[in-house]
Amino acid sequence: MGLLDLFFVASIPVLKVLLLTALGLCLALDRIDVLGENARKQLNTVVFFVFNPAIVSSNLAKTVTLESVVGLWFMPFNVLITFLIGSALGWILVKITRPPRHLKGLVLGCCAAGNMGNLPLIIIPAVCKEKGSPFGAPDVCHKYGMAYASLSMAIGAIYLWSYVYNIVRIFSRSVNEKDNTAEFTSKMNLGGGTAEILHGSCSDQELPPPKNCSISVNYANKCMLPSEAKMKVPILYAIKNSLRMFARKINLRALFAPSTTGAMIGFIIGVVPQIRKFIIGGTAPLRVILDSASFLGEAAIPTLTLILGGNLLKGLKGSGVLQWLIIGIIAVRHNHSIVRSWQE
Repeated sequence: MGLLDLFFVASIPVLKVLLLTALGLCLALDRIDVLGENARKQLNTVVFFVFNPAIVSSNLAKTVTLESVVGLWFMPFNVLITFLIGSALGWILVKITRPPRHLKGLVLGCCAAGNMGNLPLIIIPAVCKEKGSPFGAPDVCHKYGMAYASLSMAIGAIYLWSYVYNIVRIFSRSVNEKDNTAEFTSKMNLGGGTAEILHGSCSDQELPPPKNCSISVNYANKCMLPSEAKMKVPILYAIKNSLRMFARKINLRALFAPSTTGAMIGFIIGVVPQIRKFIIGGTAPLRVILDSASFLGEAAIPTLTLILGGNLLKGLKGSGVLQWLIIGIIAVRHNHSIVRSWQE
């Protein structure tokens, strides 16, 4: 295969994405206003709760089997290493460019996630169907390529909502806490003697001796100190409280996002043979469920690409973000892709 033919085969999937992005950009113009800001928000909600879970679950259910999972056991570790390398590169970028406080978490999240997304589901079928493709027979290329891309996308969705989301959430929460502290300090300074009043009200005073409390050993349990009372808390209650605090910190509701839930459902359907034979196949009694999910999932990628084009309109008008920061994110994500290709 010549270099020109290889370039043409590789360019077709990218051109499809660029054409859909340009269409979304045109639909978001003020003159047309089909994909305005409110329309994009509503459409993005539908994609998040309906289309994305459908495409993840249907592709995983059709392409992932127990044998393929055993053969691709290294995938979770590769994706995790990719996220960690992206985080390290993003931290270096933050130190060099020094973005505003409210953008630090977003920059780290963009660099950590890299190019993990739905684009391989567009590129792989287009490359496999092109004449003269270097990846062998179209059916074999499509089967193994889609299995690899679906599993990668599912693992990426889990890491995205368990790792990247919490990075952005922690940084945004720290920014809000600093803003609240600064606002409180300014109010205290404007209040004049408020700080002195609060300090005076909290001065050390002798506590009155406890009433109806004997010093003898017989009445020691009645005068139990608070520290001793805490020691009487049941261990089961302490474990439940610790688990509740842990779940609140990592936000389990976000961890089990619709895409993650769809990945788990598709993984279970594909791996468990007893469930697979009832849903997947031309003679499966419940094949209409998978067909419906696949039909919904096919709308995810073009819809997301249209939304992407509409969001680019704001960037063309000027988003106020430093240009060097954008160039740095592009460079980090490009290196991210090189590292991932080397792992594969």
